[in-house]
Amino acid sequence: MPAGSSMSKSPYAALPFAVAMTLASAACFAHPGGAARPDHGQVSAPSPHSTELPAVDVSAHDWRQYLKAKLAHQMPEVDGARITVTKKTTVIHLARQPTVIGNNLDQLLVRAPGIQVSQQPAPTQFNLSYRGLGNPQESEYVLILQDGIPLESDWIGFPTLYAMPLAQSLSEVQLIRGGSSLLYGPEPAPVLNLVSRRPQPGAPVSASTEQVLGNHGLYSTYNVFEGSSGAWTFRLDAAWVHSDGTRPNAQSRMRQSNVYLAYRPGDRQLWWLDLHTIHADAGDAGRLSYPQWQADPRASPTPYNRNWVDRDQLVLGQRSAFGAGWLFVGKAWFAWQDLASRAAANEVPGQPLPGSTTLQDERFRTAGLDLRLRKKWGRGNAFTVGTTLFHGNDPFRQWTSTDLYVDRYDRSGTPRLVQARQSDYASVFAENVFRLPHEIHIVPSVRLERERVAVHETVRPRFLSRPLINQSDTRYVPLLGLGIGNDFGHGNETYFNLSQGWRPLRYFDMASPFANVLPGHAPDPSRSLSYELGVHGVPVTGLYYDVSVFWIDFRNRIEAQHINATDVLEVNSGDTRSRGFEGALNYDVFAATSLAGRGQHLDTFISASLLEARFTASVIPGQVGKIPAYAPRYLVKAGITWRVEKRIKLSLTAVSSATQYWQDSNQPFGSGASFIPARIPAYTVIDLASDWQLDKHVTLLAGVSNLANRHYYDRVWLTGLEPAYGRSWYAGVKLSL
Repeated sequence: MPAGSSMSKSPYAALPFAVAMTLASAACFAHPGGAARPDHGQVSAPSPHSTELPAVDVSAHDWRQYLKAKLAHQMPEVDGARITVTKKTTVIHLARQPTVIGNNLDQLLVRAPGIQVSQQPAPTQFNLSYRGLGNPQESEYVLILQDGIPLESDWIGFPTLYAMPLAQSLSEVQLIRGGSSLLYGPEPAPVLNLVSRRPQPGAPVSASTEQVLGNHGLYSTYNVFEGSSGAWTFRLDAAWVHSDGTRPNAQSRMRQSNVYLAYRPGDRQLWWLDLHTIHADAGDAGRLSYPQWQADPRASPTPYNRNWVDRDQLVLGQRSAFGAGWLFVGKAWFAWQDLASRAAANEVPGQPLPGSTTLQDERFRTAGLDLRLRKKWGRGNAFTVGTTLFHGNDPFRQWTSTDLYVDRYDRSGTPRLVQARQSDYASVFAENVFRLPHEIHIVPSVRLERERVAVHETVRPRFLSRPLINQSDTRYVPLLGLGIGNDFGHGNETYFNLSQGWRPLRYFDMASPFANVLPGHAPDPSRSLSYELGVHGVPVTGLYYDVSVFWIDFRNRIEAQHINATDVLEVNSGDTRSRGFEGALNYDVFAATSLAGRGQHLDTFISASLLEARFTASVIPGQVGKIPAYAPRYLVKAGITWRVEKRIKLSLTAVSSATQYWQDSNQPFGSGASFIPARIPAYTVIDLASDWQLDKHVTLLAGVSNLANRHYYDRVWLTGLEPAYGRSWYAGVKLSL
């Protein structure tokens, strides 16, 4: 597709209806039309600091009772300036589970149905995927936000996740499927929004310190000072996490700090500032062939490789309620991120060490603006409109050095690659929820996006013969969506969502720096059309369920293939179809008993994602009918948590995944000592975690991950596999003042 063209080649018959209804809604503000239905959007979400939600007697015929019970598990239908009704959502309230130590993503996301974690123990890369939509490498197909702001290196040109806030600094995790692209923009689905902890207005000044030790040299400290004074509230935290890892050259360390300062001149206005800093470095022990992993999973073929990540982000925000149902939310952000690595070929026993290493430095200087306006009108209707702007300036440089332990800031080596890269993005969007008779609601959505990426290359790798890259590409992308829902019975709701999504054209897609592909042949960006039909509710006290069937058509799938320790090729492997079932069931056994009134809860949960994914079209001979990489037929998560208010949190959780292919070809790689099987074996991992509050000042922390010491892996490349963590434990104390 030529530069400047639209992605949309053929209209979808049902979707243009969304445009007319959304734009027409603005004319309805002055009219009181709509069914006489209570405005559910007026009810506030639970406080991020609430450790308990009151027991709810859903036998009472009051919609507020049902809504409060639902909000323990899903987002409000109108959440500030966002409309989430008819979109499948999940909320994980972290105060309701034991402390997550060391960013154990399996524990953090065990209550997030369908989210697949591909383990990498070092805190310099985080790998997530969903419903078979792409490789989990660096979470490129999942949009990760912190308080609604992208966490990716460059949201458009290089949407990778190398920095992650510690779980102790978060109050909840929000998972939005279906129309997530219509709420936030690029990436097909889902959105994972990490909500930071905030002190409540009027909260007294307090402080706490958390000190934790564990095996593999684990030491973690997390410290907080927060409170309020008059119209001001503040929170400061600082953390340090160190681990020796389970293999030689797998040691890591991470520093994190957050500053939050808010000013409320009145009940209707809020101004705030956020400053987030994350600095991490870790050894890269290297990847193993399958025979090597079987013989010695602790082997380290690259004892000289290392990775560094530095990310600082400043956010300025303002929220104003103007009366008559109007609300404005605006955010401006600036991020500075440096990624550096030192990578050489594997050490081979009995042979000389590699003669050189590649020192790589990628810098990301990004800025963005997100402005949203909401108007509540009629009886329960709401209209939202907004714009998002983004710019990235991301130079990419490599050097070759004969010193295998060269310092990350050493520039004495031979330049190998030098690129200047820039990305620009702009969007306008609108949604409206219409409340109709018989408890029916309709949500049409429209979004128009513009993307531009540019690469100017002055040095290319010497082994290539192609010309230097000097290319830019611009795309205009219209997105449409339509949601329909119906409330029925006592606290139940059906929902249907039809929505478009897309994955932006990245720097590597436009022109790979490591291939002899001639510049000027940028592929079409990946795009999706998703259907989701489901029902959720709280039919009896303590019970919440959410079950749905889905179908996702994903076009122009791009597969990343590592050809060595540093270089990656991007291959368009074709179109895929993902369809299946996703269900979640949560039940508090004590909810209907007198124990709940005394603050005791026995929360049980189980979720299952059943997936059938296939290639439906491809230019690669024989590819049609094959299963996409990282698309297990089932992913099951389950657990039980015993909670006694202000006393005990004890959780036993499990994650079980079916076998899955690690590359789209469904083929093994290599032979003999370099052999890698075609499939990643099935695995089940069980974790135990606990908090025991002795009094208001002292809480004991303890847990065991991979309780059964399962020997497995779930991350593979052409260059080898990465062993997952075996059994690990931690124990510590939290002191509160």
